[in-house]
Amino acid sequence: MEKRDNLDCLFLVTKSSKKTYQKLSHTYSAIEPPTWALLLAESTRSVGFKVDILDANAENLSVEEILKRIKDNSPKLICLVVYGQNVNAGTTNMSGAIHTSEYLKKFISTPISIIGSHVQALPIETLKKEKSIDFVFTNEGVYSLRNLLKLTDFSSNNLAKIKGIAFRNQNKIIINAPEKIVPNEKMDIDLPGYAWDLLPFKKKPLDLYRAPMWHAEYDFEKRTPYASLQTSLGCQFGCNFCMINILNRNDNDEIGVASNYSKMRFWSTNFIIKEFDKLIKMGVRTIRIVDEMFLLNPKYYIPLCEKLAERNKDDSLRIWSYSRIDTVKRPEILKLVRRAGIKWLALGIESGERSVRLEVDKGKFEDVDVRKVIKKVHEADINVMANYIFGLPGDTKETVKKTFDLSLELCTAGWNTYGAMALPGSYLYKKALEEGNQLPDTYEGFSFHSYETLPLPTEKLSAKEIITLRDEAFNQYHNHKPFLNLIEKKFGKEAVKNIVEMTKITLKRKIKGD
Repeated sequence: MEKRDNLDCLFLVTKSSKKTYQKLSHTYSAIEPPTWALLLAESTRSVGFKVDILDANAENLSVEEILKRIKDNSPKLICLVVYGQNVNAGTTNMSGAIHTSEYLKKFISTPISIIGSHVQALPIETLKKEKSIDFVFTNEGVYSLRNLLKLTDFSSNNLAKIKGIAFRNQNKIIINAPEKIVPNEKMDIDLPGYAWDLLPFKKKPLDLYRAPMWHAEYDFEKRTPYASLQTSLGCQFGCNFCMINILNRNDNDEIGVASNYSKMRFWSTNFIIKEFDKLIKMGVRTIRIVDEMFLLNPKYYIPLCEKLAERNKDDSLRIWSYSRIDTVKRPEILKLVRRAGIKWLALGIESGERSVRLEVDKGKFEDVDVRKVIKKVHEADINVMANYIFGLPGDTKETVKKTFDLSLELCTAGWNTYGAMALPGSYLYKKALEEGNQLPDTYEGFSFHSYETLPLPTEKLSAKEIITLRDEAFNQYHNHKPFLNLIEKKFGKEAVKNIVEMTKITLKRKIKGD
């Protein structure tokens, strides 16, 4: 990070990986580029503001080192960007953000703000609880931030004029009128790309970031340099367990529920391909498309895949993207996706029990034959990262076993299972509060891998039973002989060795008495 005096805004990304991933953080967990900080930085500087990004997560900085960098750059405003590429990351990363803000408040008077999914879901609670935060953004914050940076000072009178924020005024929490989100027709203009040049690096761009192990074909050498970007924002569906649509929030309810704000917005194909071209020119080949619904709207993904295929003649791109299991059915589309360099599809199978899938997805999950879909994806030479959830509403030991048995049968090259979590911003969170269910009392408790993790119980399963079943299934699957044979055939013996070594790390769980 270069010294840039008198910044209008410093976007600060902190670290929580040690508490979030336990011993997996040392080697195995990914280090994701701060996508939303990159978008906000490019957006604000496109209208004349002087900004920078301090990624303390990528640089592994201590709070003392963060303070020194801040003093060197004299920002008018510090904006903690607390998102992440997983649905729970906006909450789990709050731990590192608050630890940092509390330390900084002892030494500087610079206002500290937060933008992220947790504060969007719970703006009032956050300000009541976290005294080191001066104000929070109640949705994606693009226009709120621009208007905020125009202020000559951040007095209460001035803050009261800014839509889309909540702030503290003499121990009273004020939540202003909502601000609009960027409309689809202005995505290319008001969110004009990524400020890649503001990211730290060691020898070459994006070499401080690393992909998930499976994305890199379980090969440490392929994990970096690594980048992630979005071609769209939001999702048109309203799954009960998900909170990604919270960035679309347009009301002032004390507890935001993401499924109330279901909406998708897209950048143009030509705009997105230019971002890919920048990454390719920088030597980045391992890339994640962050969209939850990339393969949903052919109007957007087909022309983009065609353009990517033109750039992937040597098949050097290693891209992964998400898709719903019920939108991946046409072999000709899968062939195009593969030519584009998309070698992994992360598919949300969630449960092996149809009634459970329909319950959490409000009936919008088309009833497809999962086995046939996976077979078609494999036949297109695309690997599958299969995502499952244990402990969804209606789950029992029998339905969880059915889900795990299905995963063994499908035998995909990637396997990921979480305990169902009532994430702030999801319908499950608000329902859990209303029903008096126990929820995590720390930010780390919302992490799927942390010591303090606390999944939501079902009528038939306790939180302890759910996390025990999940952890046992993780080790069983990754030591399953047919799975390891598949990995050796596709990626080699070294990949198998790396997987087996990974399974030797045992996650400790408080609710299991560890």
